[in-house]
Amino acid sequence: MFVDAARPAPLRVVVLMPVCDDWTAASQLLRLIDAAADKSGLGLRLEAVLVDDRSQQPCDPAALQFPYLAVKRICVVRLRRNLGHQRAIAIGLTHVHQSMTGDAVMVMDSDGEDTAEGVLQLIAAYGKTGSSQAIFAERSRRTESALFKAFYRLFRVLHRALTGLGVKVGNFSILPWGYLETLVVLAETWNHYAAAVFRSKLRFTTVAIPRGCRLAGESRMNFVSLVAHGLSAISVFADVVGVRLLIASVVGSLLAAGGIAAVTAIRLFTNLAIPGWATGAVGLSLIVLIQCITMAAGFTFFMLSNRTNMAFIPLRDYALFIAGTAEIPLDG
Repeated sequence: MFVDAARPAPLRVVVLMPVCDDWTAASQLLRLIDAAADKSGLGLRLEAVLVDDRSQQPCDPAALQFPYLAVKRICVVRLRRNLGHQRAIAIGLTHVHQSMTGDAVMVMDSDGEDTAEGVLQLIAAYGKTGSSQAIFAERSRRTESALFKAFYRLFRVLHRALTGLGVKVGNFSILPWGYLETLVVLAETWNHYAAAVFRSKLRFTTVAIPRGCRLAGESRMNFVSLVAHGLSAISVFADVVGVRLLIASVVGSLLAAGGIAAVTAIRLFTNLAIPGWATGAVGLSLIVLIQCITMAAGFTFFMLSNRTNMAFIPLRDYALFIAGTAEIPLDG
């Protein structure tokens, strides 16, 4: 059989999605991705890994069956318990690393807000970089409520203040296959996938992609879940946050001590002090000083203890959470 050596081999992309009861949206999204990939003319070869985050309604294989053209395989990885989408992604990445082969991994949500058109945009941007670095979707348009956007801006300000890094991306991204061997041994991947990539110093860039709309069902993300998600991202930089807060506590202690010294000097060596003012000012400054010293000591012990604690390593521990895997027989 004649093989055209000049024709590049098709790009093999594993599409990884965490799913929690969003089977209808996931099946619709897979069909949209398949249609977009087939029409693109890029000769893509796609395999989908759906991480079932212990859905209340188990996956119905018939709902995922379809005469796909670009999607060649669908695998469902069922977890023993609900872990949340970040940890489901960590287990999915490790499962892919251990049991599959390919050229790149596409990480995305299964509800449709990460779109099929966005998949092609990420793949195109990935090709332009020579398939040498990760590409993250930077949201150019959001569809959430005004209240959500306000809290999201507040979170971005807090995240930059505590870590020194801005937040503009989510899970939607494409990774070179070689990045997996780093991510699967990072304890940070267990808490927040995107933050772990940034912390790992792996090369990445961003491309502006608008967020789509949910294809089916309703979002289960509430305010508490959003706060927990934000704290998970910050926790990846716990040592950086600890150092910044330690420095702030030390600076606060020095300012409080300086304030006490200044008040004492004014009271003893000048006639400017109002009766009772010095006592109140020194008392308040002393409270601030004690609080700052307590915080500084607490952050110091926290950082020291973190260096001795045994961390969760996805490559070592992921199999504990997998109840089983299932191949979806494809039509066509």
